Amino acid sequence: MANQKITSRNVDFAKWYTDVVSAAKLCCYSNVKGCIILEPYGYAIWEKMQSVIDSMLKQSNHQNVALPMLIPENLMKKESDLINGFAPEVAWVTQGGSEKLDEKMCIRPTSETLFSDYYSGIVKSYRDLPIKYNQWCTVVRWEKETRPFLRSREFWWQEGHTIHATKEEAMEEVNFVMENIYKKFFYDYLAIPAITGLKTEKEKFAGADYTLTIEALMYNGVSLQSGTSHYFGQRFSKAYDIKFLNKNNEWENAYQTSFGVSSRMIGALIMVHSDDDGLVLPPKIAPLQTIIIPIGSAPEVLNLALKIKDQLESKNISVSIDDSSKSPGFKFAAAEVKGIPVRIEIGSRDLENGHITLVRRDTKEKITVEKDSDISLEVQTLMEKIQTNLLTRATKRRDEMTYTAKTFKEVQEIMDKNPGFIKASWCGKSECEEKMKEIKGLKSRCILKDEKLISDKCVVCGKEAHDLVVWGIQY
Repeated sequence: MANQKITSRNVDFAKWYTDVVSAAKLCCYSNVKGCIILEPYGYAIWEKMQSVIDSMLKQSNHQNVALPMLIPENLMKKESDLINGFAPEVAWVTQGGSEKLDEKMCIRPTSETLFSDYYSGIVKSYRDLPIKYNQWCTVVRWEKETRPFLRSREFWWQEGHTIHATKEEAMEEVNFVMENIYKKFFYDYLAIPAITGLKTEKEKFAGADYTLTIEALMYNGVSLQSGTSHYFGQRFSKAYDIKFLNKNNEWENAYQTSFGVSSRMIGALIMVHSDDDGLVLPPKIAPLQTIIIPIGSAPEVLNLALKIKDQLESKNISVSIDDSSKSPGFKFAAAEVKGIPVRIEIGSRDLENGHITLVRRDTKEKITVEKDSDISLEVQTLMEKIQTNLLTRATKRRDEMTYTAKTFKEVQEIMDKNPGFIKASWCGKSECEEKMKEIKGLKSRCILKDEKLISDKCVVCGKEAHDLVVWGIQY
């Protein structure tokens, strides 16, 4: 693992990405075409993500449930936009055992239909609302081109589905999840300065009235849609007959939302922070925050390693001792490729001098500290610095790769030199949105509502502009 050669990201970014995934043993390809096996270290990162987001959801009164993975065709057809939107990606089950099914069933690409069918049976009164449910599961979408974590036919995610008595409450939910859970998670835990905004009508989720999105910019200037939150209004509740008695004792259709993030976030972590030596993980999301590497097998070295381990664990810092028989150089490289934030080196010669060495994964900086000092405090301070540095570094790069354009020609010139986010004014017409695709497949990433227009004219047609849009190449 540690000796695997990793291609330079500045030479071949796609090859670098797959090299890091393989070297860090995050996942591997399976014999199920288009599907990956999430290996222990990759799953540990997903578990850490899951635990944080799950806690955030529960703090905002969301409850976990589990619904079936199979959806009868008649349920999917009740909301035509949804089935039409997902039709090219749906996998169907047509046979059970040796018998052909009377009705084919799809393997869930998403669960709005099942939740809507479920809610239609349990919602009776405004007193039942709101209901804020979430489930952790895998979904299947028959992608034509796959890449580990970014696109696979089966992937891991959370999908929240909530139902409300009023339009205002449902819209507030959509915004709260995007800004107070997803965006906070990206900034505070993943150290990724993602942007949030509104999807255009063309790019919104099939079946939604509108979609909010969180978009992250990768090291190579390609954007990654990293999570979405959707407002459905009464569209699904009318299709699935979800009614409740309101405060005026009148029957009314409920208001719905859904939202989700997935294991694609692992891909974002890799492409935003990592380097040519492997993973670089923010301490708040790293499964293993510190690795202690004894150099040699002298009893005093091992004893100090155990003492420091106890100190760190008492402060809830995850730590391991690599006391294998491999060479120190191999152990150092293994720790680097896995992106462990802090490495502690302890050797007999160091102890003679009364100190040990701490090494930062993000900068490779070595810090010498007294062996009798409070190592846990030193590590805590270092992890805070690493977390802050990763966000600062990623923000600087995102800002350097965010451009503004007033004309179609300016967009072409920018994309010929360096890809990235391009802010440009838009008239709102889908023809202009389609025209932008002629430039290396540029797509609208999101509409920014709180920023002024770059120009009062559309970047494509030159007519009156209404929205400020972030454009970018996407994974």
